[in-house]
Amino acid sequence: MTKFLAVERAIRGAAPYDLLDTARTAVITHYGALYVDLLMADYSLQVLQPVTVMPHTAPPLPVHSTPEGRAFASQEPYGHTVTDEGAVDLFLPVTVRGDRLGILSVRLPDEHCTPEAVEELTALAEILGYAVVVADRDTDIYLQARRATRLTLAAEMQWQLLPGRACSRAEYTIGAQLEPAYAIHGDNFDWAATAETLTLTIMNGMGEGIEASLLTNLAVNALRNARRAGIDIADQAALADQALYAQHRGEQYVSALLLSFDLETGRVQAVDAGSPQLWRQRGRTVEQIPFEAQLPLGMFEETDYVAEELQVLPGDRLLFVSDGVYAALSESGESYGERMLSRAIREARLLPAAAVPRAVLQELAGYLKADLDDDALVVCLDWTGRKPKG
Repeated sequence: MTKFLAVERAIRGAAPYDLLDTARTAVITHYGALYVDLLMADYSLQVLQPVTVMPHTAPPLPVHSTPEGRAFASQEPYGHTVTDEGAVDLFLPVTVRGDRLGILSVRLPDEHCTPEAVEELTALAEILGYAVVVADRDTDIYLQARRATRLTLAAEMQWQLLPGRACSRAEYTIGAQLEPAYAIHGDNFDWAATAETLTLTIMNGMGEGIEASLLTNLAVNALRNARRAGIDIADQAALADQALYAQHRGEQYVSALLLSFDLETGRVQAVDAGSPQLWRQRGRTVEQIPFEAQLPLGMFEETDYVAEELQVLPGDRLLFVSDGVYAALSESGESYGERMLSRAIREARLLPAAAVPRAVLQELAGYLKADLDDDALVVCLDWTGRKPKG
């Protein structure tokens, strides 16, 4: 434990740009490691990229066919014996509250690779993840390492708006993904939690490029401003609607689905202001959950919004999708539609929430037989619910 505390102190005291070198030196010194590296998951969650000196990273590793990717997908430590060196490569998830950032790779001599060492290094990888999140405020090193290619300016703006790609809490687990990851335009999602509630927003902004990103940016911040004022989601929608209309006079607008979950009871307040769809998997049944369609945010002046109620039960899986998923057209002009989407949800039933959006989007790309050229957004929420007291 003394070793653990020494490395933890070193990580917490490191300068943001020197975080990896400090962690590497401390793990080598206190655990006898032969090699330490940090790999960040790219925006598309398809490769893991080693953090190196800017502006370049070392060659990326595929998520789906490497030991590092196995640890990333399973979110469990994975050891790989290096037979010709008498050592073990440990691949440890770097994850912050369910948001999968990457993998810490540590090579240990066989004699040092004890269960206690693996347990402590696994915990240190999580601590390193928290330090990376904080460091992102002051350095671009870790954000730059997440890029397999350059982002468009519109995508840069959209990714900076997001709360993360996953979130885990006792009552729920969320996973989300945007595609095409390096050229997204107007789709977005947002969430925020208190001790008693979860607010989740799915948005589908109109337009392309910078214009779409600016529109979505205004919508996201208008909703956050209203939410942080402590008002309900119907009034949040109304205030965001006013902000968008005041700026664009109805020429541009945002489709949105707003939901507020009561963590104690599973009751949900929902405002459907546009095109994002909600699908529910309950047991073996997969079905779309319809709401009363209301006007998109910013289409008309001073629109009144009304919240509807929904009940979620422990074990429910909720899928939120933008029209870039369910309305995507194949080469023959056929819509992806309800049947294919329902099948994709069923096929992903055994995956954790964080992995579901990527799986659904891969199914969509396979159906289209091409890379996505329109924004496609999938958010998965697995509801556990709150255990009864006593």
